[in-house]
Amino acid sequence: MTGLSPFAGRIIWALKLKDLTNKSDLLLQSNPVHQKIPVLIHNGKPVSESLVIMEYIDEVWNQTCPLLPADPHQRALTRFWAKFVDEKAFASMWSALQMRGKEGGEAALEEAHENLRILEKELEGKKFFGGESIGLVDVTFGSFAKLLDVLDEVMGSDKKMIDEDKFPLMGKWKEQLSELAVVKSCLPPADKLAAAVQARRNESAAA
Repeated sequence: MTGLSPFAGRIIWALKLKDLTNKSDLLLQSNPVHQKIPVLIHNGKPVSESLVIMEYIDEVWNQTCPLLPADPHQRALTRFWAKFVDEKAFASMWSALQMRGKEGGEAALEEAHENLRILEKELEGKKFFGGESIGLVDVTFGSFAKLLDVLDEVMGSDKKMIDEDKFPLMGKWKEQLSELAVVKSCLPPADKLAAAVQARRNESAAA
């Protein structure tokens, strides 16, 4: 799933927002130490871990499309929410999807929904997590959005993880995010993503 990874995808989003995808001194590749992606190579020097890479991109190319706000307190809050998305929200949603139909599945789903309720509240009065324009948290969470839709389908559920009836602000956010040209150009084809997810499930089942 390397080419379809949301962690690599978010870096591509950030690069496209900054109009940097054609720079010859930039290279996105796998991390040879941890076998994780991505690693950004800039002028021959590596930068690892997706959140760190996005902040690096924002600091080096700060003239357009800022991913973090200028105010230090707001920057700190943005980092907090981006980390919350990675370590709490997505982790709990992935766990809930894997636990569907199993003992403990309902508890796992409630934990995921609680984290989504927290994020839903953070969207109150905003178009994006970054305000009127896309920011670090939008890119961080947005890179998972397509994956979650496919996971719902592949793992056999008639209910979406991000249910628009339960989370109307997040449903609107996903819709507005998907309308952005840069996002449309970055989203992987649903069929390829579904095939990759199913292959990963088959590998896990055979292990």
